[in-house]
Amino acid sequence: MKNHQLIDIGCNLTHDSFDADREAVIEAAQSAGVTHMVVTGATEQGSLAAHLLAKKWPGVLTATAGVHPHHASDFSHDTETVLAELHQQPEVVAVGECGLDYFRDFSPRPAQHKAFERQLELAVACQKPVFLHQRDAHADFLAILKTYRPELTGAVVHCFTDTREAMADYLALDCHIGITGWICDERRGHHLREFVGDIPADRLMIETDAPYLKPRDLRPKVKSHRNEPQWLPWIAQTVAECRGVSVELLAEQTTQTAKAFFNLS
Repeated sequence: MKNHQLIDIGCNLTHDSFDADREAVIEAAQSAGVTHMVVTGATEQGSLAAHLLAKKWPGVLTATAGVHPHHASDFSHDTETVLAELHQQPEVVAVGECGLDYFRDFSPRPAQHKAFERQLELAVACQKPVFLHQRDAHADFLAILKTYRPELTGAVVHCFTDTREAMADYLALDCHIGITGWICDERRGHHLREFVGDIPADRLMIETDAPYLKPRDLRPKVKSHRNEPQWLPWIAQTVAECRGVSVELLAEQTTQTAKAFFNLS
């Protein structure tokens, strides 16, 4: 597949599965045309690590800083202070990953709500966009997001896997939508193929969520279950086909949208 300049808006490069070959993974992504990667911060320590990694790879990596709803029980005043300081750093381009997850419920829902609201307040304070997670919690998530959306500079619902109706609700709030290799999964992502074409070009971004969600139909097959940013072109090809556009156009549009959203040079 011919290389096109792409931006992976969400990859968990601080995950321990990359400890042995992180540099090689980043270089492989660059060789595949993935010119920039946004490293996801999902815990206090993970956000600190994402920031440090981004500092080591200026111009190639940036980071988010936040607490995933799975870890909302760990969100404290000290955590909030750490995140607020990270949000002032130029390498940190978004607040999150934050939101609600009722599919796993690893943290009690009241704790999830509190952590989500506090991080939305942090995003308003630092005037950086939010990197959002929602699974099986659409109604509560939407209600909270609506309260803060007028004061937020931007919002992307990352790794979108929900319904056409949920997507319409987010687009109505002027949110961006992040599409992963979930769309390549014939078991559970087929519905996305039917309406991914309805996302306006200036609201669509793509991501791997590596090391998770390796495209199931990836060819040639790779033995490792670990997903990597270098497979983003495969996702781009699938999304382009579903939208009825060339991969060249899809790459150009999603890259420009990501640059504008994350204020990348």
